[in-house]
Amino acid sequence: MASRRNPFDHLEELFDRLNRQFEEAARSWEGETGPGERFGPGAGATNLDLADRDDEFVVTVDVPGYESADLESRLSGETLFVNGEREREATDERDDYLRRERELESFSRRVTLPGPVDADGIEATVNNGVLTIRLPKLEPGEGSRAIDIE
Repeated sequence: MASRRNPFDHLEELFDRLNRQFEEAARSWEGETGPGERFGPGAGATNLDLADRDDEFVVTVDVPGYESADLESRLSGETLFVNGEREREATDERDDYLRRERELESFSRRVTLPGPVDADGIEATVNNGVLTIRLPKLEPGEGSRAIDIE
């Protein structure tokens, strides 16, 4: 007598295959950006570079079409956050649109710096759609203090 196939074998194979695909996708996303470095709507539209120069870290972010008033950056510990938000200016005053999207564009990026920086010396400029943030490194010993051991 021939044995019957388990009707759930196909479902089990399907779930195993889906699980592998999700794991591969998660690994590739994390490998490209690092955990949590890229999030929010429009995050794919901005590229971020981090360079280690002799006495400073330099972060450059592509922000085409954004003005300095549209951008915000802040430092929390050794993590730099860069956000941008702008409204698209409607040049056409007609009200005959059936559907109109992309009224608001925004992005959020964060990057963990490889070392401590002097928060008072940070400079940020926007030029030709590129945001450049210069973060001076702290010299060894700066910002630290001796701890008395009893």
